Amino acid sequence: MNFKEIQELIKLVGRSDLAEFKMKDGEFELSIRTKFYNAGRQQVVQTMAPAPATLPAPIASAPAPAPAPQAGNTEAAPAPKSAETAPKSDKKYLEIKSPIVGTFYRSSSPDKPAYVKVGDRVEAGNVVCIIEAMKLFNEIESEITGTIVKVMVDDAQPVEYDQVLFLLEA
Repeated sequence: MNFKEIQELIKLVGRSDLAEFKMKDGEFELSIRTKFYNAGRQQVVQTMAPAPATLPAPIASAPAPAPAPQAGNTEAAPAPKSAETAPKSDKKYLEIKSPIVGTFYRSSSPDKPAYVKVGDRVEAGNVVCIIEAMKLFNEIESEITGTIVKVMVDDAQPVEYDQVLFLLEA
């Protein structure tokens, strides 16, 4: 993992509501704790490596950007343009959640149509979106079958692990 990728990861974690993020790649380990880790402490960014090498002082001592204001995962951002219908509160909906931290994209490129939209029927195994993490574009497949009722995240917005992306009706 290079310096620029570490900087990008710190920015992504800083914009989320994550309390702690840990990553291990071979002998390289990275641990990032935000102000949510312990409400009484200030934000801490720690990097651990097998050798005495550490992040350069400007990054290690610089506070990460403040997270975007969020009041829960479902009502933090204004409803995306494609989510014309709000789910009814008396029904139980199935959820497609983010398996990773990254940036959410509804289509493979800006000029392509969205993978799914409200009203589409989704089968298990269908690609529903892409999440970019550290310059890698990961296709996210549905593990459930149902009809899209609501898209919970705006295009090109950061998402955290286990954040609800779509609501489906069985």
